[in-house]
Amino acid sequence: MKVYTARQAILNRKENVVAYELLYRGGPENFFPSINPHKATSKLIMRTHLNQGLGLITDNKPALINFPEESILNGLPLILPPKQVVIEILETVSPSDEVYQVCKDLYHQGYHLALDDFVYKPEWNRFFNLMKLIKFDIQATPLDKISPLIKKLKARKNLKILAEKVETKEEFLQAKKLGFNFFQGYYFCRPEMSESNEIDSHQPILLSLIQECLRTTLNIKRITSYFERDVGLSFKLFKFINSGILPISQEITSIKSALIYLGEAQTKKLILLLAAGSLAKKKPKELTRLAIIRARFCELIAEKTIPEHTEASFLVGLFSLLDAMLDAPLDKIVNSLSLPAEVVAALTSDKPSTLKYILSTVSYYEKGSWYNTKRNAQRINVDYEELADYYQNALVWARKYNDDPVTDFE
Repeated sequence: MKVYTARQAILNRKENVVAYELLYRGGPENFFPSINPHKATSKLIMRTHLNQGLGLITDNKPALINFPEESILNGLPLILPPKQVVIEILETVSPSDEVYQVCKDLYHQGYHLALDDFVYKPEWNRFFNLMKLIKFDIQATPLDKISPLIKKLKARKNLKILAEKVETKEEFLQAKKLGFNFFQGYYFCRPEMSESNEIDSHQPILLSLIQECLRTTLNIKRITSYFERDVGLSFKLFKFINSGILPISQEITSIKSALIYLGEAQTKKLILLLAAGSLAKKKPKELTRLAIIRARFCELIAEKTIPEHTEASFLVGLFSLLDAMLDAPLDKIVNSLSLPAEVVAALTSDKPSTLKYILSTVSYYEKGSWYNTKRNAQRINVDYEELADYYQNALVWARKYNDDPVTDFE
């Protein structure tokens, strides 16, 4: 039986992704309700580190992995390379002498340790010298109640603090003001609404490029003229051409020759990805990365279920986060783009459709909500066992468009 792994980004104060928490279970909607936490952690490690390697899942950033008491006492963390992981000690672990000694040994072997969903008890005081990170669930423990504790923890130079389950901009700003170093939660990939926003000077070009890609036949001359008016896009085009991803058999001397060399299908896909990324330039880079992964994930599922609509499925995944990128209602955005009717319906309508179920499957997979993932996969006749491979493929594919160099989790 396969183990399914999702990931959630950890961001620093500049909203750059510095690590990922790897998720095995979906809380109360766990697809494997009978499995105990120790077995879940063991299987997650087998699926990641002992199979593809952690770096594939985390883009070579540190991986935060939950460890229950049994896993800690059995020495399971020692299987993992110290420089690639942060050992999260679950809130269910008791602060016993035995646990303390194991944590002390791990610390001296170079492992970074974290206390997950931390609720203060005096018994944990001696652990603080061994910890790299303390995580607070700010939905379970409101920020105003833990403010005095935060000040005491901030006085320890070895300790960093992380606010998890950050769901609104206000929570993010409040946690940031209190001095939190890192952040985790749906706020960073959910829409951030505002009353009014002027369109940046380059956004009409981006939206025009998207429109061109939705036409049956590409007008290379017109697309070239758009690229010529945006230096940033032109730079990214040539960066992609020269990245080594594609074999170059001829000299590329102009924007037009670059577009012709790529071919129509590849040009369409690249333009859509570049445009989506540029539209979200003032947002956390994880938002763009998530949109790219979604697009490929949806496309792979569609190839299996509705091959005649793979392009539409790619668009659904890519544009599903446009509201967050542009700070505007999604229905208003997509209705201005002349998208195919089935794409618009999947993004904005409550009416059931295969494209909508594909997007829901992908969205639930991202959250580690396995019960809902399986339920939606069944609706579109997708083998649940294949989703993990599709996700791995999407992660690898998205790396081609990832220019985020941030790896420092300090």
